Order: sequence, then structure tokens, then C-alpha cells
Amino acid sequence: MNELPDPTAQATLVRKRQRARATALAIILFAFVILVFAISIAKIKAGMPHA
Repeated sequence: MNELPDPTAQATLVRKRQRARATALAIILFAFVILVFAISIAKIKAGMPHA
């Protein structure tokens, strides 16, 4: 009736999803760091005081 899924295949699928999630988070974090860096450089070039 109800067959249990293969644990190895299920573990592989979970690892694949975790890797995809980790990659997406790394890209978002990298983009945030670049954004903060770019804003800092723009403020320095504009001569704004550090607040």
C-alpha cells in the first residue's frame, strides 16, 4: 500500500536543498557586504562626516 521512501534518496534530496539554501544565503550576504561597502565609499567621496 504505502511504500516508505528510500532513506538514501531522501537524505540526498535534503542535502541538495540545504546546499541550494546555503548558496542563496551566501549570495545574499555577499551582495549586502558589497552594498554596504559601496555606500561607505560614496559617503567618503562625498565628504560626509562619520556619524
